[in-house]
Amino acid sequence: MDSHRSGEKTQLRALAEGLGWPYEIKTLRYRNYEMRTNLLRGSDLRGVDRANSDALAPPWPDLVLSMGMRNEPVARWIRDQSGGHTRLVFLGRLWSDPEQFDLVITTPQYRVPNRPNVLRNALPLHPLGPEPLARAAARWSPALSHLPRPYLTVNIGGTSGPYAFGPRAAARLVRDTLALARQRGASLLISSSARTPAAAIDAFATQSQVPMQLYRWQPGDPDNPYLGFLALADEIIVTADSISMLSEAYATGKPVHMFDPGAGRFSMRRDMALALGERDRAEALLRQNEGRPDLSLGSLAYRGLMRWGWKHLSRDISQMHLRLVQSGRMGWLGQPVPAAKEAPPPSDMERAISRIGQLMETKPSGTPGTSRRAERISQL
Repeated sequence: MDSHRSGEKTQLRALAEGLGWPYEIKTLRYRNYEMRTNLLRGSDLRGVDRANSDALAPPWPDLVLSMGMRNEPVARWIRDQSGGHTRLVFLGRLWSDPEQFDLVITTPQYRVPNRPNVLRNALPLHPLGPEPLARAAARWSPALSHLPRPYLTVNIGGTSGPYAFGPRAAARLVRDTLALARQRGASLLISSSARTPAAAIDAFATQSQVPMQLYRWQPGDPDNPYLGFLALADEIIVTADSISMLSEAYATGKPVHMFDPGAGRFSMRRDMALALGERDRAEALLRQNEGRPDLSLGSLAYRGLMRWGWKHLSRDISQMHLRLVQSGRMGWLGQPVPAAKEAPPPSDMERAISRIGQLMETKPSGTPGTSRRAERISQL
């Protein structure tokens, strides 16, 4: 069952393709009051706008892959209609208890309770591997041959959860990116996303100090160079608001710099220090970081929800940043980062596929990292 967020769509498609079994994608539209069903742990279609959704009818599937809180009641309804035959695998964050699903595949930023059926991966699932990256490099290399090497790829997200991304963050990103590009003698390959504020991409568009290829995101664009920029990069900068983009950048094996769009008390690096219990370091970072953060009502409300609200309703991406830095996978922009890796990184996809194979008592036929569906990742 498809999700409405592009990063979630990518994970679901990657896992479905990785399994190697025949599958269908069901896209659902929801009514404004569908939260009532979630609150009551429902198992029905009352929240679904059935006239504008794909049909759900027999024969019922052996397996449902789903993600997103709104899909939970529908997944349980399908299992009920199948007489308990259908197995449910849910990705990411849950509203309900994990015991209501056969397998939950999640990552550290989500506060999912520990259960025997919970698999905690290091990073979100994605379809990238050596073959899709090689195809993307071959496709885009001629179009970028006019730019001198090395290439510094920059992937820009936007406001996410407690972190607002506005003009101040955009100015810092341009400043720090140009400093690194000049230090490396690099050309820039810049790609925006659905959440990227106009201020960020416009700030790069006006710079003329460094050679550059810039792409403004468009929905469903078959000529989106996102994969090509990743494949051809010598180093990568990713705004750290997007865990999916961080995961995809790490899959390349290239050095990855995380950009902190926050500042002051709302800095990601400060939140990471607090997550470690290092209050002295957090205060030191606060004194060193004199920049002013971008603020928005939504990000402030989310920060309050994280502190005082029900944990199921929020995520804490500082937990992801902490693990990425501690494991030596990435570093913050402006600080030393690990060298490029000769061997491919460990595969969370393989772990997920193995657990589903155990659940279904049969061996999946897919091969992670070889699917051509990876080439659609940037169009979502």
